[in-house]
Amino acid sequence: MRGLVFGRYAAFVLVVVMTVLAVWVAWSTRHWAAGFWLAASLALVVLGIHDMLQKRRAVLRNYPLLGHFRYLFESVRPELRQYLIEGDHDELPFSRQQRAIVYQRAKQELDKRPFGTQYNTYDSDYEWINHSLQPTTIPDHDFRVRVGANREQPYSCSVFNISAMSFGSLSANAILALNEGARRGGFYHDTGEGSISRHHRVHGGDLVWEIGSGYFGCRTEDGRFDAERFRVQAREPQVKMIELKLSQGAKPGQGGILPGPKVTPEIAEARGVPVGVDCLSPAAHSSFSTPTGLLEFITQLRELSGGKPTGFKLAIGHPWEWFAVAKAMLETGLLPDFIVVDGGEGGTGAAPLEFTDHVGVPMREALILVHNTLVGCGLRDRVRIAVAGKIVTAFDLARALALGADWCNAARGFMFALGCIQSQSCHTGKCPTGVATQDPLRQRGLDVPDKATRVHRFQQNTLVALRELLEAAGLHHPAELGPEHIIRRLSPFQVRSMARNYAWLEPGELLDGGVSDHPVFQRFWPLARANSFAPAELMGASRLR
Repeated sequence: MRGLVFGRYAAFVLVVVMTVLAVWVAWSTRHWAAGFWLAASLALVVLGIHDMLQKRRAVLRNYPLLGHFRYLFESVRPELRQYLIEGDHDELPFSRQQRAIVYQRAKQELDKRPFGTQYNTYDSDYEWINHSLQPTTIPDHDFRVRVGANREQPYSCSVFNISAMSFGSLSANAILALNEGARRGGFYHDTGEGSISRHHRVHGGDLVWEIGSGYFGCRTEDGRFDAERFRVQAREPQVKMIELKLSQGAKPGQGGILPGPKVTPEIAEARGVPVGVDCLSPAAHSSFSTPTGLLEFITQLRELSGGKPTGFKLAIGHPWEWFAVAKAMLETGLLPDFIVVDGGEGGTGAAPLEFTDHVGVPMREALILVHNTLVGCGLRDRVRIAVAGKIVTAFDLARALALGADWCNAARGFMFALGCIQSQSCHTGKCPTGVATQDPLRQRGLDVPDKATRVHRFQQNTLVALRELLEAAGLHHPAELGPEHIIRRLSPFQVRSMARNYAWLEPGELLDGGVSDHPVFQRFWPLARANSFAPAELMGASRLR
């Protein structure tokens, strides 16, 4: 009994004693303060009795009153860790230093560092770019890539753009600020699969229209592709390119559902769905089921859009499926103008833990696989590659470009520029900065003109930093970057360039029945076929192990 009083029930017993004292003081003094004390003590006693009688939470039943501190500390643990405990380089998922560099560049504040690097340059995985004894001078940081050069409406694309984030996941004010920032900087704003909303159109910034499996903005009532609706929107001058989404890095292989109560009139208008009705995004497309069908559909989208550059986005999974698409390109001659490679480390508003942590190939390996395949097929000069996955700094850009990308996209980096504090409450609708919420009161805190300026500055200052890296390396354009420029430490006693860390195919190596000695191509390239995403059955399941 003594253990109960001085242990689990100590807080409750203390409150009961305080209540008895409060009764005596209130009776003796008749002062309002004593009455307040009594009311507060009685409330705590009632709460303690409720804790002991309720059955949902064992902690509260065993530790009345005291157990609430456990839930309080648990609820603020992410904030306590972020502000008081984590180191500058702890990536959870973005480090304090990564967030700080975005904030500083977005606010036009000093982004320099004193006293030297905080990294241990002899730790494994440390990376750097080699410099030249003959640095160059580059007059402009607005690096451009021409996409769809042989199409009717080619597009000159910046090397750093806003990745796919839908209206609905982001607030109206966030969309407005992102698009105005993109307009000022001359870079593009990917709509995400939620389609083009009225907020995307206000400022007129360049758009890449992402078409997902739900065909939002170009769908029939039963959720299938509507060619005429697509044609009308795709031919709008603001839409510069069309991107067909096959999968995304944060949750590849999954569809999604937006519950009816969240389908507001604005979201319904953008997506072409009924207000207040569950909005389904299937896991797979209904317009095609084979690699050849995929390329035919992309060709159809390009023709309907009036000849605008058209490509697809995917997260790499089974290598033979991607190889099947490559073989379909060779057999049909139908090529996408670009491919966006989304890494498994990509972000999302909400996804199952297992998917965010353990599904999908990370960005670097996925990028190298796609780049190698196109090189081996002799198609690399005809198909552009973009990449997305935790790209924040100029070195992130340089590394991705060196490994085979033509340009880079970022989502969470631009969210930080909007003011995101990585509270990781995107899925709750209670974003404290008004970025990822549809709550009109919360998004009022996001001032569109100010945040648009920050988006613009972040992109421009990051490209200025990229220009400085290129100058130091003795280069003139990001296209000159190669894997030999990026060095990685493997151990305290061994370093290698990315050119040696990975195997690289020779141009045309896969043509005319050629088989590479690269292990992945050697094993899986023969299994791929243009008329199916499934591997060739004649090889047997054991060959896939």
